[in-house]
Amino acid sequence: MAFGRVNPQFRLEDQGIEGLGNVYYNLMEPALIEAALKRGEGNLGKGGAFLVTTGKFTGRSPKDKHIVKTDSVVDKIWWENNAPQSPEGFEALYADMLEHMKGKDYFVQDLVGGADPANAIDVRVVSELAWHNLFIRHMLRRPDREDLDSFTADWTIINCPSFKADPAKHNCRSETVISMNFDRKLILIANTEYAGENKKSVFTLLNYLLPEKGIMPMHCSANHAKGNPVDTAVFFGLSGTGKTTLSADPERVLIGDDEHGWSDRGTFNFEGGCYAKTINLSREAEPEIYATTEMFATVIENMVYDPETFDLDFDDDSLTANMRCAYPLNYISNASTTALGGHPKNIIMLTCDAFGVLPPIARLTPAQAMYHFLSGFTAKVAGTERGVTEPQPTFSTCFGAPFMPRRPEVYGNLLREKIAKHGATCWLVNTGWTGGAYGTGSRMPIKATRALLSAALSGKLADVEYRKDASFGFEVPVHVEGVPDMLLDPRKTWDDKAAYDAQAAKLVGMFADNFAQYVPYIDDDVKAAAIG
Repeated sequence: MAFGRVNPQFRLEDQGIEGLGNVYYNLMEPALIEAALKRGEGNLGKGGAFLVTTGKFTGRSPKDKHIVKTDSVVDKIWWENNAPQSPEGFEALYADMLEHMKGKDYFVQDLVGGADPANAIDVRVVSELAWHNLFIRHMLRRPDREDLDSFTADWTIINCPSFKADPAKHNCRSETVISMNFDRKLILIANTEYAGENKKSVFTLLNYLLPEKGIMPMHCSANHAKGNPVDTAVFFGLSGTGKTTLSADPERVLIGDDEHGWSDRGTFNFEGGCYAKTINLSREAEPEIYATTEMFATVIENMVYDPETFDLDFDDDSLTANMRCAYPLNYISNASTTALGGHPKNIIMLTCDAFGVLPPIARLTPAQAMYHFLSGFTAKVAGTERGVTEPQPTFSTCFGAPFMPRRPEVYGNLLREKIAKHGATCWLVNTGWTGGAYGTGSRMPIKATRALLSAALSGKLADVEYRKDASFGFEVPVHVEGVPDMLLDPRKTWDDKAAYDAQAAKLVGMFADNFAQYVPYIDDDVKAAAIG
């Protein structure tokens, strides 16, 4: 039986997906929560938030992501970073998943990836779990209800957590699989309940499609000045570096918190919602995000809560440090109604430096910006991926290597061209440690980070005095109002200056070793900006 609103010419049967139980098309939030509660998928929390746990998968499984190695993409994919799957393995996986799905109820959402209609894709998400349908309804963009009557998808995602892949038969790494087939325009997800796989699959897809149109896909948050979309800022960074927190500035308009495109017309959000980490979330420091945790239909993922009062424990990471909330963009009071901005005036590259070496802010030349973009230095923050229990220094090219199907230079050159054309100012901002490495020092005060960003975005840092950093070569402001001068010079925050020097030299060496892989593909000015 079919329920809900759908194009009568584009039901699952029209896609060759037959023999299912009840199919629920495009249910809205109340109906999805009601279905999820009846199915025992979670609990209703304060304010009508929906509380779920995701079992052993509390983060992404990047090693289980595969791209099907077909003739149309074989010469375009960065295979060193993307595990191949044979077409035969994919077809066997698809056939076995469809057989497994027969007789079971499924939930379907017809959604859009991209706020710019000229560059958006239509996506159908078929999910075994009602709350996954609620999650992706938040995370992608929702068509007007009347448009569903004629909706046809460019791509289809099928998410079936109860299905276990057979690595030998399906040519994949484990029983968990996220498989993308560009010829079939299908994404298959199996044996993981972690909802983030749904949204990151769409991001990976757009990261492949958009560069061919001259559009820069970005793992970044974005905001713009109130009343002035031309004054747009983007914030690159991996999970845990502060993209969501720092872009939710009450003095600016939020375009989006995670995934954007930069076209000839400006900046546009890929998504319709936000997926914020909630560990140590504070009502005082982040009131807008905190408030969403008690709003109707917000999905609260892997948080410990009082079984009687349903009060959330923002400090208990016994399930995972990667606890999150997912909510529609309009839950943030200063969110853009269009999710569109101008060409970035400021580009901020966020890093979480577990070594305690980098300054809280530095100004980059265009060549240095490409160098740091390709390097993507940060730390994997506890819980973002399975097995990561404490910050680990890492290099993730383009600040999002797990989602990059093409070679890094494709994205690096696009960014460089757009910076040159539109004259953006680039900054490196460290939200990691100061006064010592992780375990000795302390996390960079968010108050100081906000003050530095405010000064950068307002133009106040244009004419201040700078020093050239001896280790990294970028410019660091000497004095910024509201920020202790000592904090701007990391060496001064260390009790043992010799230990700082040794740590800085170690990090410089890591940068140099990592960047060697890009040297054959870059121009001389970027080589000259290289560290070490």
